Amino acid sequence: MPHGRVQVTSLDEWTVLELTMEPGWRWSNDVQLIAGTASCQQRHLGVILAGHFHVETDAGAVDEFEAGDIYEIPPGHDAWVLGDAAIHMYEFTSGRQFALPDEDTGDRRVVTVLMTDIVDSTVHLARLGDRRWGELLIEHNARVRGELDRFRGREINTTGDGFVAVFDTAGRAVRAAREVVREVQELGIAVRAGVHTGEVEFVGTDVRGLAVHLVARVMGHGGPGEVLVTTTTAELATGPGLEFEPIGKVELKGIDGARELFRLAPVG
Repeated sequence: MPHGRVQVTSLDEWTVLELTMEPGWRWSNDVQLIAGTASCQQRHLGVILAGHFHVETDAGAVDEFEAGDIYEIPPGHDAWVLGDAAIHMYEFTSGRQFALPDEDTGDRRVVTVLMTDIVDSTVHLARLGDRRWGELLIEHNARVRGELDRFRGREINTTGDGFVAVFDTAGRAVRAAREVVREVQELGIAVRAGVHTGEVEFVGTDVRGLAVHLVARVMGHGGPGEVLVTTTTAELATGPGLEFEPIGKVELKGIDGARELFRLAPVG
């Protein structure tokens, strides 16, 4: 940006900013046109290593920070460099949104989200011990990834004993869930799966949004070997071999309103 530069480093869910602002930098001059807001609406928490800067909030509070200070600045402020030396600092909040336009700029897409989970994993761990359980998890992961690849799913992350993946069609996601259940049964353990079709935002290698929370709640209502889906997914996932049984409306924790859920016909 004019009079400054920002290095963004993403570490899983954390984003760290390294900022260098040259003399003459001011938020209202150099960032406001990009952000599109009257003042900076981000909360900042960081440490200044060199330089000196001034902050004024919309409420009229004034503060200054210099090398060695740890600072927290609330949303609603302007800031600028003081003196003839550049400021150099690190920030640990608002990194993903810093200097972005005040609009939905994320990579949002409608996908089908699949989430799986090993049922009673703690019981299995106690029964098998750390070493054997670790070996079983490796085999479980290999089999799940094999089915994700076969049905062209994109692995997003693992949850320790489960997976989150996205698919471009509901049918492939449900078929992948069914085959994962079958494959894992051979290992003497059972998984449950939830599938939901909705809009998510891709942030780096992760996905976020209500659809992700919803599918987690759906999966949580499943039993060993069950694949539960939402109405949207059930309507889209049509084709030979895909039959769904209604299980009625279910209250999902943290989700407004009861949702109609369906169970994929038993996979044996």
